[in-house]
Amino acid sequence: MAALTRGDDGSAMIAALLHVQDHLRCVAASGSWQVFSSVPLGRGIVGRVYATGQPVVLSDVTEDPDFIRLGADVVTEICVPILDNTAQPIGTLNVEWTKQVDTDAWRAVLANVGAQLGARVMELGGPPAETRGEQLLRHSLALTEAETDADVLVRVCRAAREVTGLAAAVLLRPLEPGTGIELAASSPEERDRPLIARLASAPLDQLASLVDRAGRYGASYSLGDPARLNAQGFEALTEAGVRTMIAVPLGQGALVALDEGTTVPDLGTVNLLELLAAQATTCLEKLATLRLLHHQATSDPLTGLRHSGPFNTRLARSEPGRTALLAIDIDEFKLINDTLGHAEGDRVLVQVAQALQKALRQGDELFRIGGDEFVAVIEVPSLETAIALAERLVEAARGTGRTISAGVAVQKAGETPVQALHRADRALYRAKASGRDAVQVAQ
Repeated sequence: MAALTRGDDGSAMIAALLHVQDHLRCVAASGSWQVFSSVPLGRGIVGRVYATGQPVVLSDVTEDPDFIRLGADVVTEICVPILDNTAQPIGTLNVEWTKQVDTDAWRAVLANVGAQLGARVMELGGPPAETRGEQLLRHSLALTEAETDADVLVRVCRAAREVTGLAAAVLLRPLEPGTGIELAASSPEERDRPLIARLASAPLDQLASLVDRAGRYGASYSLGDPARLNAQGFEALTEAGVRTMIAVPLGQGALVALDEGTTVPDLGTVNLLELLAAQATTCLEKLATLRLLHHQATSDPLTGLRHSGPFNTRLARSEPGRTALLAIDIDEFKLINDTLGHAEGDRVLVQVAQALQKALRQGDELFRIGGDEFVAVIEVPSLETAIALAERLVEAARGTGRTISAGVAVQKAGETPVQALHRADRALYRAKASGRDAVQVAQ
């Protein structure tokens, strides 16, 4: 690199980039104060040259939107592929000048240099391996992109296996008190590995003890063959065939990397696993916060039922002939507020809402759309089924010491869900006018 720079009176800025994992890594540079340590595949002129295997010559860099500026006053750029022995790109050689040069001559020179560099790189074993720092960064970014808790667990187990070089990785998490330990692995195929399958059948108290130790005291790792060293307390692992282990805390559980071969993990590997576990814990906490915020944004804070926003979204999915709307009011609710106070009114709202929610079937949905106004949205095969369910809700309310009135409407063909709701509301008014604590069907 330095020789090329000196040959052009020091005006050239040169960078050689090789393909490592999902980016082009800068392995050598000269002539510029700033260089990019890595460039994502497909980005910039270097990415274009790597993807096509064809050189790019720019005599006016301002005309190319892919130009990546490193210094001021660059006027000419030549980028050529670095080729392996089969003429396939393994990287790029990029040269920039602050003055006009003979691009034809330099293109030929640089193409020859790219070919020679490629041949030499392949003689030395090919492009460099991903560094441990790059590996950690790649997996950390993948964790932040996970959209569910399950996805986080899958990704962190996969990362743990790759970073440690051990055969398998699982997350041990306590379930409800006394119900057992959950084993999360990096993929369904991973769960079927004999080592993991044997571990899944191990005594739960020993697995729980491993999780408890990680939570109390932090990371731990094995020192060699358990047949020669004191492995008391780890029989669940050793009897499953585990000979090497690294365990680090992750949330309320433990991330455990395992192998049937006997090795002694180095402290650097243990530290990397701790960093991955910390990142995964942060991602799980972020997802939990997002779920809480979503619940708060879409739910009534008093009863926990969803409110008008989600209700309108649900109505948009209604099916004429199958979707029934049950409009519900608590009888004489205003009187409760006026005579007993709003605190008692709130208590009644919560009590009745919980009773109605329990009386619904799985898949039925209950919304609070006003003060004491509720709507149940249910899918039914017939009007009779909807009426029976409304009567069950009336009976459930009686169990709280209060009563409700309900109006029932099944959306008709050619009718909007809002029109069906209006019919259910009118039926509700008839139920209240007829003496309350009753169900009326929309006409």
